[in-house]
Amino acid sequence: MSSTTNPMRDLEGARNAYDKGDIEASKLAHATKTHGEDHSKVGGHIKSIVFGGMDGIITTFAVVAGAVGGGLGTDVILILGFSSVFADAVSMGIGDALSTKSENDYILMEKAREKWELENHPEGEIEEMIDLYVGKGMSKEDATECINRMAKYPEFFVNVMMAEELELQVPDEDENPWIDGGVTFLSFVFFGTIPLLGYLCFYAAGYTPQALFIVACVITALALFGLGVVKSRITKQLWHKSGLEVLGLGGGAACLAYLVGALVDSAVHSG
Repeated sequence: MSSTTNPMRDLEGARNAYDKGDIEASKLAHATKTHGEDHSKVGGHIKSIVFGGMDGIITTFAVVAGAVGGGLGTDVILILGFSSVFADAVSMGIGDALSTKSENDYILMEKAREKWELENHPEGEIEEMIDLYVGKGMSKEDATECINRMAKYPEFFVNVMMAEELELQVPDEDENPWIDGGVTFLSFVFFGTIPLLGYLCFYAAGYTPQALFIVACVITALALFGLGVVKSRITKQLWHKSGLEVLGLGGGAACLAYLVGALVDSAVHSG
């Protein structure tokens, strides 16, 4: 499927109407035709930002907490923190791109097979879809009429078969997995450096390691809560609930890392 170019409903208006329960606004949004942007791409980038950002903050702060729990010095914490940020960011970005590319390649391979089958044995493909629709509750007569009409448009019908029969969403022709991978990488680096800001800003001021760690905890907690608020824009959760959820998950990971570091340090020094 290509990017959205044909007139469509005012999607943002429809979403706002749904949030408010405003039926008249919903009708107006459906009556308003726009040449909108590809909302699926925007949503995909937001997903990469939140995904990379959450992993970046939690991973880096876990490294910091583990190092503090292990009694390591500030210099070591900064070295471990920044090396971890960039190494993990590269891994996350490449992994995101390759996994998406592999999935898209598989989907396009399946689409090519469905297209070949439709060209060489259309009756069989049509019968399969009729049976599928009947299984979902349609009458035989309605399903036959519906499928036969759709089958007049081969490209459209193949995409329908992909979604209904194989439960696979065909990627856009101009979709580039490396863009999502790049967004994940940049988000990981940006948010992953946040737990280290306290050390960078106050290290030269002569703060104690304990004070630096407290500053890092406060900055990280604010960043986690803020990222949770951003996530609420996707999940439609209450902003404070989403913020507390991400803060709780990140805080739990940090506490576990700190505990492991303290236990390892205790075991090493007691030996």
